[in-house]
Amino acid sequence: MLYFLVKMAHIIGAAVLLGTGAGIAFFMLVAHLRGDPREIAGVARTVVLADFLFTASAVILQPITGTWLAWSSGYSLGDGWIAASIALYLVTGAFWLPVVWMQMQMRDLAVAAVASNSELPARYHQLFRWWFAFGFPAFAAVLIIFWLMIARPAIPYWD
Repeated sequence: MLYFLVKMAHIIGAAVLLGTGAGIAFFMLVAHLRGDPREIAGVARTVVLADFLFTASAVILQPITGTWLAWSSGYSLGDGWIAASIALYLVTGAFWLPVVWMQMQMRDLAVAAVASNSELPARYHQLFRWWFAFGFPAFAAVLIIFWLMIARPAIPYWD
C-alpha cells in the first residue's frame, strides 16, 4: 500500500509539473499578447503564486518520491532511463529557476506601469522574450521525462 501511495504522489507531482507549467505559460502568453499592464500584473501575481505553491512543492517531492520508488523497485539511480530523467530534471530546474525570477520581475514592472499609468518598459519586453525562450527547453525536458518514465527504454547504465 505504501508503494502505491508513493507512486500516486509521484505521478500526481509529475502531472502538476507538466500541467502547471503549461497553464502558467498559456496565461502569461495570453496576458502579454493583450498588452494591458493591469491584466499582466494580475496574471503575473497569480502565476508567481502558483509557481511557489504548486510547482515548487512538486519540484521538492519528485526527487524524494522518485528515489524511493527506484530503490524500492530494485532500480539503480544509474539505470540509463533513470539517470537520463535525473539529468533532464536538472536541465528543467536550470531553466525554471530563472523563469520564476523573470516572472517576479515582469510582475513588478507591470505593477509599476499600472501605478504610474504608463506603458510597459522595454525591460519588461526583454524579460518576456527570455522567459518565452527559456520555456521551450524546460517544457521539452519535462515531456521527455514523462516518456522515459512510461517507456523505460534500454539506455546503457551511467554508473
